[in-house]
Amino acid sequence: MHHTGSMNVVVVGTGYVGLTTGVGLAYIGHQVMGVDKDPQKLEKLRRFESPIHEPGLEELLRLVPDRLRFTDNLDAVADADLILIAVGTPPKSNGNANTRYVETAAREVAKAMRPGGTYTVVVKSTVPIGSNRRVAHVIDRTVRERGIKATVHVASNPEFLREGTALYDMLYPDRIVVGADAPEAVETLRRLYRPILEQSFPIPEFLPRPESRPLPPFITTDPISAELIKYAANAFLALKISFINEIAGLCEKVGADVRDVARGIGTDSRIGPRFLAAGLGWGGSCFPKDTAALSAVGQEYGYDMPIVEAARMVNQRQRQRLVDKLQELLKGVRGRTVGILGLAFKPGTDDVRESPALELVRLLLERDAHVRVHDPVALANAQNALAAMVGVEDVSEVEFCHDPYEMAVGADALVLATEWPDYRELEFDKLARAMRNPVLVDGRNFLPEEAVRAAGFVYQGVGR
Repeated sequence: MHHTGSMNVVVVGTGYVGLTTGVGLAYIGHQVMGVDKDPQKLEKLRRFESPIHEPGLEELLRLVPDRLRFTDNLDAVADADLILIAVGTPPKSNGNANTRYVETAAREVAKAMRPGGTYTVVVKSTVPIGSNRRVAHVIDRTVRERGIKATVHVASNPEFLREGTALYDMLYPDRIVVGADAPEAVETLRRLYRPILEQSFPIPEFLPRPESRPLPPFITTDPISAELIKYAANAFLALKISFINEIAGLCEKVGADVRDVARGIGTDSRIGPRFLAAGLGWGGSCFPKDTAALSAVGQEYGYDMPIVEAARMVNQRQRQRLVDKLQELLKGVRGRTVGILGLAFKPGTDDVRESPALELVRLLLERDAHVRVHDPVALANAQNALAAMVGVEDVSEVEFCHDPYEMAVGADALVLATEWPDYRELEFDKLARAMRNPVLVDGRNFLPEEAVRAAGFVYQGVGR
């Protein structure tokens, strides 16, 4: 018999969220079955290899072989206490998130339930507001069609994982949010997360607990509010970045330094220093999708959301402004060779979804520049993403370089797009010597300006 408090959990979908959550839950003591359709992914996972680049994930996978299994079918649902739905919710053309996969998962899960069983179904995917009701309805209808009786509670439990530090966020969260109408569902989730709420699990050596961190609060609410918490949190963070980017534009006009401005306002505890780095703006799998979805919900109800809209607009403008900067520095980018350092939407991940770097590539190709790119881990993903991108006629126009020095040979300018720590360590004089024009535009205000200038570069940051 497994130890007290241990639950049988089925996680449907082993993408970013499903995999991190599943591994984390197995680590804190639950029996977890991960379900995915992709045979290559399953094969990797069964060898305890991570299909995504996420620090610590492989180490944690190897610590839980007896509690974590993977399969392509939902048979395990019959004996589960709790089923987590963590499948993708890609944006539809109107910006709203597509819940087709979530509803299919809910239907399949309901088909595998045992007559007389009691289950809690948890929606972990970020879904449009009101989706919880739809999931409950789909499950209810499917169970009825089968002519059986089962007790099913549906809860929303949004995730707040950051790529690159997802396991840390899983084990040491700021809060756990549960939206449910049934008190039983709330209790089940409290039991599921008890080791995290009490911080009573053994600390992994490679993921030390932060000093003096308070125990995470367990926030319970109705399902609609829980769904909205997730969207509002991401919109607010996106807004903070766009705000400092808007200020950065003014800094350039008046001759201020946005880094000093950010430091000056960030020390105010009501504002806080994080997410105030001016640059190319935000990308990734969450902010673009979630701000678009929030806007789309507003439109559905005839309600304008000008602040969210402006955050998106300023973010788009940042990429355009950087290309304008290059245009000015090089007296035109047509026929020039521009090298881009970094393609992942942020360091620590190989995820290139909605990456500002790829948008830069597109804008530069549009203006007939020759583009070269480099990234420590995301080259393959970037190649696929660019091939699928609207406005990129021919991905063979882009040179994929495995070495930044090779990329610099004969180039007219370099742009830092992703603040990978490796790039700080580059030998800037070696880069400058290789180039036709030693121009470096730092799209993240990340590189050591003095060293770069000393190497002979024309250096420009953002908002300085």
